[in-house]
Amino acid sequence: MRTTRWKSSAFVVVFAAIVSDLSAAVAAKLTVTLTNGQNVKTVGAFRRWDEDGNPRKKVNPKAKIEVPEVDFVAARGERGTWVFQNLPPGRWDLVIMVGDRVRIEGFDYPPVLEFDPFLSHETPVDPETRDWVFDDIKKSKHYENKVVPLDIASDKEGKTVRVLVMLIRDKITSYEADMPGAATIRHEIWQYSNNYGGWAKDRRTRVIDRSILPRDELRKWTWLWDPKLGAVNVKQAPVHLDYALPKDSADKKLQGLYPY
Repeated sequence: MRTTRWKSSAFVVVFAAIVSDLSAAVAAKLTVTLTNGQNVKTVGAFRRWDEDGNPRKKVNPKAKIEVPEVDFVAARGERGTWVFQNLPPGRWDLVIMVGDRVRIEGFDYPPVLEFDPFLSHETPVDPETRDWVFDDIKKSKHYENKVVPLDIASDKEGKTVRVLVMLIRDKITSYEADMPGAATIRHEIWQYSNNYGGWAKDRRTRVIDRSILPRDELRKWTWLWDPKLGAVNVKQAPVHLDYALPKDSADKKLQGLYPY
């Protein structure tokens, strides 16, 4: 009996070692070279979605803006480089923390409905469609008092669009008893489908993040979104990404939250 148990335990150890070696073998190096990155504090990577576009983990409703819940953190290299040595295969979104209260983040367009594909931010969206969808979001009633469409992508047929949306509630909330002056912010992917010649929003959404913090603190933050930092496809070969940070976030070239 002891021999059988020893052999079983040994098999588990050997199997775990093989799995570990295989994971290491398919992991790849990602190097990010930043221009204007003198004040960068951290570069992190999320793998938010699995291969089918489902969330890999639940969204933390009490996540802190200043501490992104990343899967990996890059090591600072020379001449503006940041290196992830062993990223598993997948689609990665990067986040860059800069100076005091500045967060610049990448994002992807995962499926909102089952069996749909990911969408590419590079697929052009008809300007008329973009204007109609953005206007519809702005005019609709929401619990949040600030609902802002930030970016949009389309499928190749022009029948589906997905929108990155920022939702802020900085008026009185039900959280006041626990946190006086509380505000909430979250980001979601919304989908509009063109049925019979008209656009309609699907009820289901994909939630990216949620945070709660004092509204006076929220209003000091810069939290920007750039698709160039999203859907970085890592396989087995080393990947290199060049990215130019805004020289001055006040120029508002990127969409997102600015101090107000």
